[in-house]
Amino acid sequence: MFRPASLAITLSVACLTSACVHVGPNRLKADQVDYARALGDAKKREILAAVVGLRYADSPAFLTVSQIIAAYTFDTTAGATGNIGSGSLPNYALATGSVSYSNHPTFTFTPTTGDAYASAYIRPLAPTLVLPLAEGGIPIDLLLRISAQSIGGLQNGTALGGENAAGAPGFFELLQVLRRLQMAGELNVNSRNDKDASRVFLVMGATTSGLSPQTTADLRRARELLHLSPNTRSYEVVYGPSAEAGDRIPMVTRSVLGILTDLGAQVQVPKDRIADGSTMPTVGLIGGETRPTIIVRSGTKPPPNAYVAIAYNDATYWVDRNDFDSKYAFTVVQNLMALAEADTNSKAPIVTIPAN
Repeated sequence: MFRPASLAITLSVACLTSACVHVGPNRLKADQVDYARALGDAKKREILAAVVGLRYADSPAFLTVSQIIAAYTFDTTAGATGNIGSGSLPNYALATGSVSYSNHPTFTFTPTTGDAYASAYIRPLAPTLVLPLAEGGIPIDLLLRISAQSIGGLQNGTALGGENAAGAPGFFELLQVLRRLQMAGELNVNSRNDKDASRVFLVMGATTSGLSPQTTADLRRARELLHLSPNTRSYEVVYGPSAEAGDRIPMVTRSVLGILTDLGAQVQVPKDRIADGSTMPTVGLIGGETRPTIIVRSGTKPPPNAYVAIAYNDATYWVDRNDFDSKYAFTVVQNLMALAEADTNSKAPIVTIPAN
């Protein structure tokens, strides 16, 4: 006669206890990936907002997510009543229980200002910071197209307009030559630390025999465009508009703001916005690189599967998810910004997820 009540109480308490025990680990497994993706998506929107804003001469602002607290609460209660029978009252058992769940995440943002802003976004990126990305597999033509303003005196396109806004034909020819050498395995990046100073070298022509006619011609053309000695394989890349001829490659790099401004200058905007003076005409490219680095589309409403989208004034700007080249370039920009910001953050964002 006691079994129904005992069984009901046991099942009720067991179910509630089981749910409470497993909520922590389950949320941890999900949140580790979900918050990482959310941080990445937020950074993409921040970059696109800066690119579009700079197209209209709006100064960008950057917020760093310094802490995330995922505050979950899971409360349970259980109770039971029963009667073993007395007089005319029948036997019965009643089990009760309740479960409450809430999620109140807290985000802490830190604005980037002062010296941190100048160091991360205004100062040019050092060649020793940029070029090792090519050794990691990033196409060197895309990397230099984004981060370099000039190489060996050959000018990249500029967002300031004027007669040389589209850049020098030799600059884009050099990028194509370097990319073919990279794919052939005849272009490598060598980083060194000498007396507490970082140095970076481009090594061209790692092998001396068995080269294809195309690779041999590319090696010769790269040295001609950069005014390099044909008897040297390793050339140090130094910051500046010029360097000693023969064994050094001068390169003027852009700052993060310079990169974002250049990308913004390539964004196609409504003609009415150019006519009313809201922005300058779109900067085109020449030679073999007439396609914008990142194609940003605009309209009243983005497609539901846009890679990244932001609203600006009365329009929406987005990057298509099926545009691989634009997405990859966007990723390179995001990596460059992460490197630039690395020295300005005292610590990485902290994500706190209670386990139970």
